[in-house]
Amino acid sequence: MSEVIKVPDIGGEGEVIEILVQVGDRVEVEQSLVTLESDKASMELPSPKAGVIKAIKVKLGDSLSEGDELIELDIEGGEQPADEKPEEAAKAEQPAKQEAAAPAPAEKPAPKKAGSSVQSFTIPDIGDGTARVIELMVQVGDKVEAEQSLLTLESDKASMEIPAPASGVIESIEVKMDQEVKTGDLMMHIRVEGEGEAEEEAAQEPAKQETAAPAPAQKPAPKKAESSVQSFNIPDIGDGSARVIELMVQVGDKVEAEQSLLTLESDKASMEIPAPAAGVIEAIEVKLEQEVKAGDLMLRMRVEGEAEEAEQAPAAEQTREEVAAAPAKEERTPAPAAKQAAPAPVGAPSRGNKKVHAGPAVRKLAREFGVELTEVSGSGPRNRILKEDVQSFVQSVMRKSKETGGAAATGGAGIPQVPEVDFSRFGEVELKDMTRLQQIGASNLHRSWLNVPHVTQFDLADISELEDFRKAQKAVAEKAGVKLTVLPFLLKACAHLLREQPNFNVSLAPNGKQLIQKNYVHIGFAVDTPDGLLVAVIRDVDKKSLLELAAEAAELADKARNKKLSANDMQGACFTISSLGHIGGTYFTPIVNTPEVAILDVSRATMQPVWDGKAFQPKLMLPLSLSYDHRAINGAAAAQFTKRLGELLGDIRSMLL
Repeated sequence: MSEVIKVPDIGGEGEVIEILVQVGDRVEVEQSLVTLESDKASMELPSPKAGVIKAIKVKLGDSLSEGDELIELDIEGGEQPADEKPEEAAKAEQPAKQEAAAPAPAEKPAPKKAGSSVQSFTIPDIGDGTARVIELMVQVGDKVEAEQSLLTLESDKASMEIPAPASGVIESIEVKMDQEVKTGDLMMHIRVEGEGEAEEEAAQEPAKQETAAPAPAQKPAPKKAESSVQSFNIPDIGDGSARVIELMVQVGDKVEAEQSLLTLESDKASMEIPAPAAGVIEAIEVKLEQEVKAGDLMLRMRVEGEAEEAEQAPAAEQTREEVAAAPAKEERTPAPAAKQAAPAPVGAPSRGNKKVHAGPAVRKLAREFGVELTEVSGSGPRNRILKEDVQSFVQSVMRKSKETGGAAATGGAGIPQVPEVDFSRFGEVELKDMTRLQQIGASNLHRSWLNVPHVTQFDLADISELEDFRKAQKAVAEKAGVKLTVLPFLLKACAHLLREQPNFNVSLAPNGKQLIQKNYVHIGFAVDTPDGLLVAVIRDVDKKSLLELAAEAAELADKARNKKLSANDMQGACFTISSLGHIGGTYFTPIVNTPEVAILDVSRATMQPVWDGKAFQPKLMLPLSLSYDHRAINGAAAAQFTKRLGELLGDIRSMLL
């Protein structure tokens, strides 16, 4: 015999996003028939009996709730008992209802009057069988609010977020990723404060309405006038507030009853608010990004024929009863789609031709990143989009951006892209990959050059006496096992200046309105390696001797050339020194190693005639090039820095004063 299978209790409404069977298919007990999606979850509805599909009563896009006809099934296994109604038999054999759309909070012990207590909370009723923990949304020590999502479970039928049954602090988490759990398993311990008082307040609160299907706003009693301007408020959307993420109508628009007016988004779900009556929009009292709550004024609408509608209501009710009593039709007409004035916002519920399987937490994450979920490929069951999918999508977009515009002078701040040139037209070419170090360096330099307003101050320092002293100490340095070069003197002099002129030992705060003053002196120095340029950092330069600096600089340079520098060896610099003295040249413009605000370059020292007031004297002159961030340092300060540096290098004894 044939039997009509109806939708079980799904905790609200759901949209048909997938039909998993066809007419003529043979199905087993618990075999999935269709997939529904609500604002809270997606779920598969199983067959309560085995048999052959005779007719499918729904179509893609239909909105279904408990009791709606789903399929007609030729039942296997004999006649139905005469004294049992088909509907009652179906409910008797139907599996335990699944609360995926809005899982009930875990049962908690009797309220305690103490100020705080650690309470155990278990997995709430998730139906028969088990589910896998696919996401932990909190950590030990986190403070959570009642109804805040704690973790996400996924079964073969649905994925669901488990809310906190009370406010408190997470003491311990008793489940882990990928663990299989079932109803009643210990989930976590929460330190709950003021439980007794909270329970008394909760008892006085009205029952919450599920956000998956917000009720239309309450409208005033029907008026006998032909038309009247009526005010409509935000309907019951549960406790807390929600943000207006989309306005679907404008002033002057004519709307039908149940047509979507606007879209709200909370931490739990996104939802469309329907029109409680037909009419013309007179005024919209909310705006995009506004936080609203139940009862707030939403809009004013001119409603026509209210009295006539009230008179027709009993007749409409009678018509619905007649339709329910009539034989089931072969096809079900889909619910009329809500009119839409603008395209769906990113991270919004599935609309249009392409269906998106994602929970509210994933949709919220997508909206924060500005990701259109229809462009993301899901890796979960039935191609459901997980948080990891959104994160991977963002990473891939950023990676592509770096490949096309990170190392090359393309894009960003309105800079036109460099045209692509086919160099093979001019002769033989070979494509060589940049080393990873070269790629990272190119990206960092490009970022600094685009973001920092560079200015370079040039000067000369007389290091004749310094060079004489350095050579005189050669034997002492060799005895200490180090080679004394000009670098330790430069490090010591710059450290002295960073203490003397602390405006060079700063970084700009991210808000662009403050400077971060550093009370330590760590200086980086550039090391040329076969794979590219590296900057090693010596810490507390102002507290070390020349021989100590020489030894540490040699050790770090050796590490850099042998690819043994650790991340700690390259971080924390306040200032950088780059030297091309061993190669040659006079001056050049070094790029500031942001977030530092200055960098010093020294080129090859040469003998030059210097007028001493009576005659020209041969002096060993060292070219200095100081690049600085003009947002933090002005030109006068930079000139004073190079002048003072020349004085310190000219007579190193002055650093002892």
